[in-house]
Amino acid sequence: MTLGTLHSLGLRMVMAAAISLQLGALPAHAQELTVTIDNFTFTPQEVKVKVGDTVTWTNHDDIPHTVVSAGKFRSKPMDTDNTFSFTFISAGDYKYFCSLHPHMSGMIKVE
Repeated sequence: MTLGTLHSLGLRMVMAAAISLQLGALPAHAQELTVTIDNFTFTPQEVKVKVGDTVTWTNHDDIPHTVVSAGKFRSKPMDTDNTFSFTFISAGDYKYFCSLHPHMSGMIKVE
């Protein structure tokens, strides 16, 4: 082998190792969880998830609602049976509310 071939092979191995490390940081089995919006409440009001999990909110009320976590995520107004999904990539507590009805609130705890 030539020096150039060895150098190219070494770079490929380093890149493969870096990709492997990045992929290994993702959860093996991400879950999808559901929060229902009905009668001006989020149910369940508190959800515990792991990094990489996705939460989907479904509006079953006859009027629009939103899902907003300041600086983290914001849905558009959702009509009846519309959904909004968000995948959590960082651990922490995510308080959220409906911007149209601020008394409606919930919490996602991400481990």
